[in-house]
Amino acid sequence: MAETVRVKNIGLRGVVVADTAVSFIDGEKGVLIYRGYRIEDLVKNSTFAETAFLLLKGWLPSDRELEAFSEDLVKAREVPDFVFNSMKLWPRQTHPMDVLQATVPILGMADPELAVDNRDALARKAIRLIARIPVVVAAWHRIRQGLEPLASDPTLDHAANFLWLLQGAKPDPELAKDLDTCLVLHADHTFNASTFACREVVSTRAHIYAGVAAGVGALSGELHGGANARVMEMLKNLDGVEDIAGWVKDRLARGERIMGMGHAVYKTMDPRAIILKEIAYRLGQKTGQTQWPERTSVIEEAALAEFAQRGKHDIKPNVDFFSASVYHIMGIPGDLMTCLFAISRIAGWSAHVIEEKFGEAQGKPALYRPKAEYVGEYCGLLGCTYRPQAERNPA
Repeated sequence: MAETVRVKNIGLRGVVVADTAVSFIDGEKGVLIYRGYRIEDLVKNSTFAETAFLLLKGWLPSDRELEAFSEDLVKAREVPDFVFNSMKLWPRQTHPMDVLQATVPILGMADPELAVDNRDALARKAIRLIARIPVVVAAWHRIRQGLEPLASDPTLDHAANFLWLLQGAKPDPELAKDLDTCLVLHADHTFNASTFACREVVSTRAHIYAGVAAGVGALSGELHGGANARVMEMLKNLDGVEDIAGWVKDRLARGERIMGMGHAVYKTMDPRAIILKEIAYRLGQKTGQTQWPERTSVIEEAALAEFAQRGKHDIKPNVDFFSASVYHIMGIPGDLMTCLFAISRIAGWSAHVIEEKFGEAQGKPALYRPKAEYVGEYCGLLGCTYRPQAERNPA
């Protein structure tokens, strides 16, 4: 067999597969930047619409540019009726992430520029996806309850409009602002599993909807975006448990995971988790639901102490750990929490698709084609001898 270099890094961790100018992480120092701007500064000064513009275009917009971009997002919210009519035929128990993954290609069918593959058309398709994914997520939540989807409100910004479509009531402005902040925090995160899936698919010259559908599928797993829903399940299951620290100790002793703890990149506390913890406590005080962030903090303290005893000082809370409390307090059902991740991350996915297709950064691969080392049966270059069924040994 030809000699190959076997990559020892499980899951490609630490393996550089392409260049990117979209975002950067310093896992040792807990730093996350979008297009050169630290996440803390964007959360303090920016909005999701402005952040999406930054990710897609590469620079912070002027007032006129942001106004035009925001208007484009509002105009693109309208979803063709046949999309909703299709969704009404689906089993009501279908998980929202499966619905979202199925709906993305249908949105592609509705895109008049689906087959147009130039940079400007791709940017317009990105705007349609950013605008419409929240609409279909909220629509499914209503459809599965036997309700009709609501029409978007052009007077509401991106986050507030989603809450309106989901809950049928105009949201509290402060709560909507907090959701907008969450969208900024989740908008991109370099080459995570879902972003890699998007880029790998479009590296074949597939269209953006194919790439995003793959990204949604990758995000649905509990080791990626699905972890926040698992965190909320964990918190609810602790109702009536007085010794939470003891529960943590026993769980770790059995070799089980504490959902929301640990990250593939960060060796310190996820910078997004720090911000989300502050939001969780503030929302808890505002709504009288302090039990969720408080319970999360008890788990955090106990888990960190246990990990330290085991010499695992680099296992810290990640973005999912406190986002679960935040979204629950906002009234977002647990099985929609990962969809909310997608509502934000579509901005980053789109930026990476544009970069993959049109090469903002140097050194990108024309086609992702990693190698694998074959470790199965090998009988030489001529292969194993095929034996008729009658001559094979019984199982």
